[in-house]
Amino acid sequence: MGLFSRKKERVPEFPPEKFEPVLRCSICTGEQVACMREREGGKLREIMLIRDADDLETFRRNYGVTGEIRKIY
Repeated sequence: MGLFSRKKERVPEFPPEKFEPVLRCSICTGEQVACMREREGGKLREIMLIRDADDLETFRRNYGVTGEIRKIY
């Protein structure tokens, strides 16, 4: 291991029984942000900006999301 080695990016874990994946969408600009929403309190934790289908696929793969993702406006 070198002096200036890259750190591995860690993906935080969100247990499915406590969090659900959602897309927060802007009505005005159409911007979409992938979030994890707490099932009990409804608090959103932003994960990443979704610019295209590749970003959405990366989100699905990193967090094990299958099926339809609910949109919140």
